[in-house]
Amino acid sequence: MIRPAERRDCPEIWSLVCRLARYERLEHQLDGGPRELESALFDRKCAEALVAEEDGAVVGYALYFPTFSTFLARPGVWLEDLFVLPEWRGRGLGKALLSEVVRIARLRGAGRVEWSVLDWNEPAIRFYESLGARLLPDWRFCRLEGESLRRFGRWDPGPSAPTDGEGPA
Repeated sequence: MIRPAERRDCPEIWSLVCRLARYERLEHQLDGGPRELESALFDRKCAEALVAEEDGAVVGYALYFPTFSTFLARPGVWLEDLFVLPEWRGRGLGKALLSEVVRIARLRGAGRVEWSVLDWNEPAIRFYESLGARLLPDWRFCRLEGESLRRFGRWDPGPSAPTDGEGPA
């Protein structure tokens, strides 16, 4: 069963996030927890999640949030995570989760659904391509995080920066 995530699902979703991080060899980047996830999803509404539930347990999830394309002049959806426990793969749950994200995106007038995949993750690449997704070879992601985000966030152009005479530029 695919359904919208509820607050009570956050510990299980976080457990799956940790499993995804381990699979992607990115555990060192984990810095949150179930409470932060719950706050982001339900209090601040930064993102939304769907869960795949089987036999009363959450065995997969999709986490997504809105984007916008100036080229299309339409909203879009960014799929941040799509993960199904290995023992539940091959049963259509990943496809069902992604299909529901796409259905929601279309209802909201989205012009596209986008996500990233690690270049070494051949099973995921084959799965996405089998659904008609295309990998964009000319695009690279840019990221500010950690110290570089803090440092740039404090950027001050200094007194020589041009202004309109009404205060800081």
